[in-house]
Amino acid sequence: MTSTDSDCWGECLDVAVQIARKAGKVVQEAVKQEKRVSSKSTPTDLVTEADHQVEELIISTLREKFPSHRFIGEESSAAGEKCVLTDSPTWIIDPIDGTCNFVHSFPMVAVSIGFAVNKELELGVIYHCLDGALYTGRKGHGAFCNGVRLQVSKEKEIGAKRDPHTLDIFLGNMKKLLSAPAHGVRIIGSSTLALCHIASGAAEAYYQFGLHCWDVAAAAVIIREAGGCVMDTTGGPLDLMSRRVVAAGSQEVADYIVQQLQPISYGRDDHDP
Repeated sequence: MTSTDSDCWGECLDVAVQIARKAGKVVQEAVKQEKRVSSKSTPTDLVTEADHQVEELIISTLREKFPSHRFIGEESSAAGEKCVLTDSPTWIIDPIDGTCNFVHSFPMVAVSIGFAVNKELELGVIYHCLDGALYTGRKGHGAFCNGVRLQVSKEKEIGAKRDPHTLDIFLGNMKKLLSAPAHGVRIIGSSTLALCHIASGAAEAYYQFGLHCWDVAAAAVIIREAGGCVMDTTGGPLDLMSRRVVAAGSQEVADYIVQQLQPISYGRDDHDP
């Protein structure tokens, strides 16, 4: 990377912060209004007019500023655009992460803007729309929340052990809840904000199968710059298009999570369905 490129990526971060805040204000206002909701791939995969409006705002503003850059957006991809990551400077956007939360006015809702060059993540911005927390990360420059540097917890062990009988009861209860005719059973309901909890040290680990690149891109930079690790559920390097991720504050915890997981295949973002 040349010094000119480095200066440019700094400008990209500044622009992304401005756009995230602007998009966040749109989301804040939209939460108060009646929502027009439809579903995408499944009855619980929701999309609103605000999702489309915010994505269009982000992409059009970025395109005006950086006309040669490429874009991957959640709603654009859902509408049929190819989800392809090339070596070109590429913005990876989730306009409203936590749409189900947004529909129910549950306050865990975020705008996520990631940026990759040569298929490597360079920066990420995540704005917690209803809380005002602004998470930023730039490769080699650290991660911050509202200007305060983030640092992962560095714990090497996870929680208390649970006996098999207790786990059977817990999993049985979860199965019953997941079978109910509801939009979802929430932990947080926003993968980007859940991942930011790793960066801030408030949580030790996170894993998920079935996420998309726009759920992971921005947060991966922030976690790494806070001293944490982000990797594939197989234990290898993060593959942004693989739809699977493990993140943790320490390599030991990440490795432990990887060892426990039975993989679930959701295909890839860059393959046709």
